Amino acid sequence: MTSAPELTFIHVPVSDPRVEPLLRELGHEYSRRYGRDAHTEIARYPDEEFTEPHGGLLLLLLERGEPVAGGAFRRYDATTAELKRIWSHSAHRRRGLARRVVAELEHEAAVRGYRRIYLTTGPRQPEARGLYLATGYTPLFDTEADPETIGPLPFEKHLGEALKP
Repeated sequence: MTSAPELTFIHVPVSDPRVEPLLRELGHEYSRRYGRDAHTEIARYPDEEFTEPHGGLLLLLLERGEPVAGGAFRRYDATTAELKRIWSHSAHRRRGLARRVVAELEHEAAVRGYRRIYLTTGPRQPEARGLYLATGYTPLFDTEADPETIGPLPFEKHLGEALKP
C-alpha cells in the first residue's frame, strides 16, 4: 500500500469547511493592510461564480489533509479567467506554495478553454505583486509609479504563450 502524496490539490465549493481558514485569514490580512473590514470585499462575488457550471473553480492545496494554500478563478469573459483569492496559510509561507497554486489554476483555466488570465492585486500587497511578476504576468500599469497612486494593480497572462513548450 502506498501512502497519499504529501501535497494534494482538490476542487471544492466555497461552502466546503476547509475553505474557511482561507477566507478568514485573507479577511484579517486585508483588513490589517488596508485599515478597514475587508470581509465584504471577499464576499463580493456570489459563491457560484467559483463553480464549474459558471466557468469558475476554487481549489485548495492540502498537506497531509490540511489546507495550506488555495485560490480560485471566475469567468471574466468568454476567453478570460480572473484569478481571485490566492492564499498561502501564514504558517506555510516562503515554500513556493502560491506559485504551485497559480500554476495549477492556469492549467485548469487552459483545460476549460480560457486563453487569458486577468487579475488585480492591492497596492499594499508587494508579495503578490512579486509573485505575479515572477510567474510571467504582464503588469498593465506603470511599475515605476507609487502603487498607492494606482489602486488595484492589474496583470494579465496569455495562456497560449505560457503553455508552449
